[in-house]
Amino acid sequence: MAALLISLPVCHDAIAADLQAEPAAVSILSPGSVVASPDGGTLYVACETAARIAVVDLASGTITRTMPTPDAPLGLAISKDGGNLIVTCAAPESTICVLDTTSGETLATHAAGYTAMAPVLSPDERTLYICNRFNNEVQFLDLTTGRTAARVAVRREPVAMDRTPDGKHLIVANHLPHGRSDAEHVAAVVSIVDVEAGRVCKELPLPNGSTLLRGVAVSPDGKFAAVTHLLGRFHLPTTQLDRGWVQTNALTLIDIDRREILNTVLLDNTTAGAANPWAAAWSVDGARLVVTHAGTHELSVIDAREMLAQLTALRDSPGESTRSGNDRPPRTAADIPSDLAFLVPMVRRIPLPDKGPRAVALVGSKAFTANYFADTLTLVDLDSPKMDVVSLPLGPPPEMDLIRKGELAWNDASLCYQGWLSCSSCHSSDARVDGLNWDNLNDGIGNPKNAKSMILSFQTPPTTALGVRANAHVSVRAGIKNILFSSHPEEVALALDAYLSNLEPMPSPHLVDGGLSPAARRGRDLFMSERVGCTDCHAPPLYTRMKARDVGTNGRFDKPTDKFDTPTLIELWRSAPYLHDGSAATVRDVLTTRNPEGRHGDVSGLSENEIDDLCEYILSL
Repeated sequence: MAALLISLPVCHDAIAADLQAEPAAVSILSPGSVVASPDGGTLYVACETAARIAVVDLASGTITRTMPTPDAPLGLAISKDGGNLIVTCAAPESTICVLDTTSGETLATHAAGYTAMAPVLSPDERTLYICNRFNNEVQFLDLTTGRTAARVAVRREPVAMDRTPDGKHLIVANHLPHGRSDAEHVAAVVSIVDVEAGRVCKELPLPNGSTLLRGVAVSPDGKFAAVTHLLGRFHLPTTQLDRGWVQTNALTLIDIDRREILNTVLLDNTTAGAANPWAAAWSVDGARLVVTHAGTHELSVIDAREMLAQLTALRDSPGESTRSGNDRPPRTAADIPSDLAFLVPMVRRIPLPDKGPRAVALVGSKAFTANYFADTLTLVDLDSPKMDVVSLPLGPPPEMDLIRKGELAWNDASLCYQGWLSCSSCHSSDARVDGLNWDNLNDGIGNPKNAKSMILSFQTPPTTALGVRANAHVSVRAGIKNILFSSHPEEVALALDAYLSNLEPMPSPHLVDGGLSPAARRGRDLFMSERVGCTDCHAPPLYTRMKARDVGTNGRFDKPTDKFDTPTLIELWRSAPYLHDGSAATVRDVLTTRNPEGRHGDVSGLSENEIDDLCEYILSL
């Protein structure tokens, strides 16, 4: 390993030459996935923005090859003999590439769904399991025939997956909650898929407020799965950040045999948040569990055996939580998800020199993180007394334009007081939604609102449901002060402006060959008709007239005189639940059960099929 430490920082000539002829934007690599060869001699790093795989030889400390991919590589899997590397290349119509690790040649390509990611091989390597994120499904791909053997529907946006060692079950992390956000319990679920039956055999709702799941890892003995996620305290007004008042960052342990949640532990401590936990990995012997923190740029190294022993001992402890503060020892299992001190004796949080660790691979006692915003790997020697850290460049230092700096700021919890959260903690890493209602202070206390997507936020002012922020420019600066509880030079706000104003909508999964389906075309005619009146409020091309309306949806937390900003309908397919309070789980609910007096469009004279067509058009925008 000494050669690695000495030579890798200056070994990026191969990738530099490979990038020399590319446009400037491609020189940003964005490493987001990493997998080690079975012999531990090679790391394969998926560079998302550059659409290529970097091959790092650990013995010589050199990048031996880069392999181009047709689209952004969002996931990697490797065969047991190390001969084949499987890459999920994400697009509306994704591609699965099977690469020869010796020659770098593409051996086969297969079709997958919308934003394919998190590939997992079956034990016999005949089947590849794929998360098709925006199809809300797990695809079973027969690698011998290239045909899809099954598609298993899961709840919402599967983004991470692992299998049990016997290959009988898949543990699938759904990124977002489903359903209404004005309910008492709002949380994403973990789906357990029975592989032989080809169906979900159990859904495990996470603790209330759990959202933005990112990583899942099954222990080597197959007994437990670890899932990373955020744990929002959305029932509280956002008056402070201290002690996880607004947001905590969590790890849920699942007992696979029992198909139940063992418990949820907090990765923060009382004075330092551990924002945006992303990837998790177990050591081969199951003694350690490591977690990357993409927001605070850290690696947590957990004594997994001690953690599991304590959680198992508390499993059957009776009663509800009895604790009154974080300085008392836990009394029952119910205490643990709110206990900022529980994990402290069992974890070391290692600050990393590089920004945005989104993936991790363990090679013996060495942990390698892939750092999205730094274009580096970070090596952490877990056996050294101080857990020594070395930064390993994958290419030339990235030259960030203002948009890229804004994307970093959006995801950077070091800009926040005590690192509890980042902008992405309520709007995900790409500035969409988290599926929760938040009682922010911009319009008073006691009136929670659904977190909005930031798509077209600069083009469709105002930016809050009640219009208290005139535009996104004002909201960005108010958010730094009142959400992050911090202050920064104007350059940070300008970078966030650039990032948000340049966001582009994604094409809807409801489109067929890039165009409207027959049902959506029929729905378009209804949408544009005076009979229904949708364009009175949602006129093309932005599908909003940017005016506040009383649409009859004022709830128990609203004033009778409140009027609500008319949002754009573009990319509405991604932003459920709907309305200012998240009280409509679906677009059909908006048009029917949450449409008093036809103020969301007069559908009273429409048939059920016509309402379906209208929904299909709206979801195709």
